[in-house]
Amino acid sequence: MPLERVSIGFKDISNSFLLNPLSNDIAVITNETSIARSIRNLVLTNRGERFFQRNLGSKVPKLLFENMDNTTADLIKSEITETVENYEPRVILTDVKVTPNYTDNAFNISIFYNIVGIDALPQQLSFVLLPTR
Repeated sequence: MPLERVSIGFKDISNSFLLNPLSNDIAVITNETSIARSIRNLVLTNRGERFFQRNLGSKVPKLLFENMDNTTADLIKSEITETVENYEPRVILTDVKVTPNYTDNAFNISIFYNIVGIDALPQQLSFVLLPTR
């Protein structure tokens, strides 16, 4: 029987770098918010963009400039799945849905996952991917 990792909680610093008015320290984000932010950052980071971590990230930003069709949506889905499974050990991925939005030239992304180590309901992260230069 495999052992399930138990954790007290997850904590990251906020990207806004605002100060917490009570502690006068950098504001933090915790648990579900922290993991959702991490997954989104992994998906939007180009592979090779981070110093000393050449394999971290995904090819999703490059795939946004391919033809908008179901083949590209499947490639984006498999890239998101591979990236989250390889670089986010705090979650168990259950499903990824990628839907092309032809009118807005975008892809609608929904990532479904369970958090390992804390009692939390199944999570859903949804966002829109737009090609930008």
